[in-house]
Amino acid sequence: MALFGRRKEKEEVKSSCCCGAGCDCESMKQAESAKSEGASVKVLGSGCAKCNALEAAVKEALAQLGMDTTIDHVTDFAKIASYGVMSTPALVVDGKVVSYGKVLKTDEVVAILKKIR
Repeated sequence: MALFGRRKEKEEVKSSCCCGAGCDCESMKQAESAKSEGASVKVLGSGCAKCNALEAAVKEALAQLGMDTTIDHVTDFAKIASYGVMSTPALVVDGKVVSYGKVLKTDEVVAILKKIR
């Protein structure tokens, strides 16, 4: 019964970040606000060949549709994680993740953009 009679020691306050790495609150707030601001079409990825291929497909699809929309390529892992994406490249349109983990072809991006807009 000695377990029940012990006094609780002061518990450490842990960071409330998503990855447990101790991200500070300010960077998480910036990442959350970036989701709702800025470009309406975003490519999420580290800048690898697959991410760049997706960005090229998105540019071509926007040109085919005659849309004058800027593309934001997000490489910051905290911002990528704020979207809930764990597999890149990913495509975000108007704040919603519409594809992740694969390189879309131009006609697939055109179909997605037509459906959303």
